[in-house]
Amino acid sequence: MISSAFVKLRNEFFAQPFGGLASGEARALVSARAWDPLLESRRAEAVRSRVGLVAGVLAVATPLWTVVEYIALRPELWQRLALARLLATFGFIGILAACMGANGARRATRAIGALFAIPALFYLDTALLLEHEPLVGFARAVADTHVFLPFLILAAISIFPLTLIECLLITVLVLAAKALTVLLSEYADGSALLGSFWLLLLVAGVSTLASVGQLASFIILIRQAVRDSLTGCFSRRSGEELLEVQFALSSRSRSPLSLAYVDIDFFKRVNDEHGHEAGDRVLVIAVEHMSGQLRAGDVLVRWGGEEFILIMPGIDREHAVRAMKRMRDLGFGVRPEGAPLTASIGVAERVADRAADWKALVDLADARMYEAKRRGRDRIVARTEPIDGN
Repeated sequence: MISSAFVKLRNEFFAQPFGGLASGEARALVSARAWDPLLESRRAEAVRSRVGLVAGVLAVATPLWTVVEYIALRPELWQRLALARLLATFGFIGILAACMGANGARRATRAIGALFAIPALFYLDTALLLEHEPLVGFARAVADTHVFLPFLILAAISIFPLTLIECLLITVLVLAAKALTVLLSEYADGSALLGSFWLLLLVAGVSTLASVGQLASFIILIRQAVRDSLTGCFSRRSGEELLEVQFALSSRSRSPLSLAYVDIDFFKRVNDEHGHEAGDRVLVIAVEHMSGQLRAGDVLVRWGGEEFILIMPGIDREHAVRAMKRMRDLGFGVRPEGAPLTASIGVAERVADRAADWKALVDLADARMYEAKRRGRDRIVARTEPIDGN
């Protein structure tokens, strides 16, 4: 009771500041752990493109500032700073090259981690180096630009659609670098550290709010773009993208991936005899019944008209058939005249059916659905013989 109340309060707390975000989606602002593969893939693509852009700008700007330092600083100090800038530049070039490769959530996470870690390490190195230098005038002004680097790093959080936990991790990284420069300094000043921390936390708070706000808008746009407006299921286009992602994940991990192709029986009669509004209500009710039987990782896609595909990652054909039999036994709702609404279902599984790709898997489930219709409808076909549950 207390746990559910806390979850509800947390969801409402994060949903309220961002208009259009459903309370059930609010947990996605905190952590990416519970994201569906499509949101994860789309966010990774957005993060990767922005990381590549920022890394490219820094790869050019970082060595260019060496020219200013060459004019302002003594040769020995300039050489030491130039070496640090050269290493940082190579790091940014490496990030840029990685961002030009294949997309992926882990690749995007590593890229953004490196993007923030490199300037934090650069700051830690150069801040300790510059504290021993008796600089005045223009040289002092140039050296002081390094002092503002932690603030720039934290401000850069606002460029990316990040979760609250990701923003906190970056903030901790920068604060740790700042704390180390003070603790390792020969002129440690606790009051100065406290003042810097306060300002850094203020910048981090504003940047985090902007970043999480971007993520909320991103989630809302993805939901609007990928969902079927009538039923709330994933649309066919987004379903194809999800199938591609899930098939690749299943192949890499050598885990099962099951599909169920569900076609509502005699749906055309509903439209012909009762009108399209009645047909729409039947579809909405059917989706409500199917959605109530889904696991956390299952995905329901409206493939077209009265046809749906249920994507079931991680379960084999036998368990998929059991799940669909349970769904069939519980029913899909009622027709306008009061008769039970039934469906013909074809089941296919990547490993058992040796599907070459996700399209072959869909085609096989589709063929078995038509076989279920041919054999009398209101049944499941997963191999060559129907499983009618009677």
